[in-house]
Amino acid sequence: MTHPTDTGIYRNPTSYADPEFSKYMRRAFLAAAGYDREDVARPVIGIASTVSDYNPCHAHMPDLIEAVKRGVFEAGGLPFVFPTLSLNEIFFSPTTMLFRNLLAIETEELIAAQPMDAVVLMGGCDKTVPAQVMAAASANIPAVQVVSGAMRTGAWRGERLGACTDCRRYWARYRAGELTEPQLEGVTQSLCSTPGTCMVMGTASTMACVVETLGLMLPGGATPLSGTGDRLRVGVRSGRIAVAMARAKCRPSQQLTRASFLNALSVLNALGGSTNAIVHLLAIARRAGARLTLEDMHEVSQRVPLLVDCKPAGAGYMEDFHRAGGVPPLLKALEPLLHPFVPTLTGQTLGDYLNAVQPPQAWQSAIHTLDDPLGPTGALAVIRGDLAPEGGVLKVAAASPDLLAHRGPAVVFDSPEDAAARIDDPALKMTPEHVMVLRNAGPVGGGFPEAGSLPIPKYLAQKGVKDMVRVSDARMSGTSYGTVVLHCSPEAATGGPLALVRDGDLIELNTSERRLDLLVDATERARRREAFVPPPIPKRGWGHLYAKHVLPAHLGADLDFL
Repeated sequence: MTHPTDTGIYRNPTSYADPEFSKYMRRAFLAAAGYDREDVARPVIGIASTVSDYNPCHAHMPDLIEAVKRGVFEAGGLPFVFPTLSLNEIFFSPTTMLFRNLLAIETEELIAAQPMDAVVLMGGCDKTVPAQVMAAASANIPAVQVVSGAMRTGAWRGERLGACTDCRRYWARYRAGELTEPQLEGVTQSLCSTPGTCMVMGTASTMACVVETLGLMLPGGATPLSGTGDRLRVGVRSGRIAVAMARAKCRPSQQLTRASFLNALSVLNALGGSTNAIVHLLAIARRAGARLTLEDMHEVSQRVPLLVDCKPAGAGYMEDFHRAGGVPPLLKALEPLLHPFVPTLTGQTLGDYLNAVQPPQAWQSAIHTLDDPLGPTGALAVIRGDLAPEGGVLKVAAASPDLLAHRGPAVVFDSPEDAAARIDDPALKMTPEHVMVLRNAGPVGGGFPEAGSLPIPKYLAQKGVKDMVRVSDARMSGTSYGTVVLHCSPEAATGGPLALVRDGDLIELNTSERRLDLLVDATERARRREAFVPPPIPKRGWGHLYAKHVLPAHLGADLDFL
């Protein structure tokens, strides 16, 4: 008896040098699990689960997975849940970014090694979604992304609160002596009122909206809150459409085109979204074989204004954005600036889909229009110059306007650990004019942690200083704010210009000219370069492989062999 080898449980056969024996064994073991011939004749839909007790963002995911399974069964498919690494921002050391590529590799390999006709990728917390989309681009089987959804907001003393922009704001107030420890504990118990991802426009929310724009998520799937009926219904619909995509053999390569990435950049800027999304989009585009550069990001930024009122660039929260309609009316508002012929998950082009979408409604204030934007164009900027010849990134929408053109002396920290040990030391004699420089925190130097948004030194915070220019080869959380130049490339650990900065050197930031310059003469810089010694890398394990093969930030920080 022969069976097809390219569908259902017979895909990706186990190697016994006898394909029919592999099929026979699969039927036998599935029979032990209660599956009959009718079951095993259905399209198989893999469901990649990132459930973990270490990941509160995904605490409602088991119910969401059951909703996806129901949708798969309703559409005539057979769901198989399989576990993967779960990257959680708060409980990983030193940073989840060190492991994004590991999750991408694992997910890609599990898709290729196990029988499935389509895959539903269950993510949410910051690095899970980009890793899963990177895997989908490489595996190139029908794929649907489902996110866990954002938390609801909390409240403290009558003020609405949300993780994690308000986490940082209240921590800064505590460091400045404006809050007592009991008050801080009250805030701590109120910031995260439910499971889910951060309810501001941090990396998780940004990536959800961006992936919906890329066409790998159901329209309207990015914004329903965690644990709600809206979120569960998205799960059911995603299960159904995964079966339809399996039968139609729709592939990510059809959706992940240069035009779709340019649309995603437009949405990123309209959201005032996370700078981390830039690194992730570059990595996904590289996997998909679509041309995308930092200059594309900057060009799009100059023509797309800020439209969504959500912290940290605005004042609202994800639940406000969702109630206003979420990504579909935002896309409608951006329609004149978008490429309309890219496909969506439903098989329609974006233009055809938007014909039936209403523009932002007058009763809401979360989504603005091109005629009445929330903020100007240029929410994100690519900075170059002496200290970032291959590019750095500045979130202008979250910076202090008076610091966008600034010259000041450097105070240099050689690692995040060095900064933690010394930043509050009054002996440094920092003033608000100083430029704090953090190095050896890029992909090779430190695994690319969210350390770039250095805290204001206590003795300055206590005098009311709220912001200073900060420069680094690190990242910062999408929930952060401040005048922070990030991702400076090439990084210090590989001999980039940040390695040459010394305490007291003058640094000049000129955002309008897109320049970040070290005001030290060429002869002195050459002398310092001759003395440069790269920091050591891990001697074994994943850290060693990562440091040996990770690409620079301006190329997406994926591994060079992927």
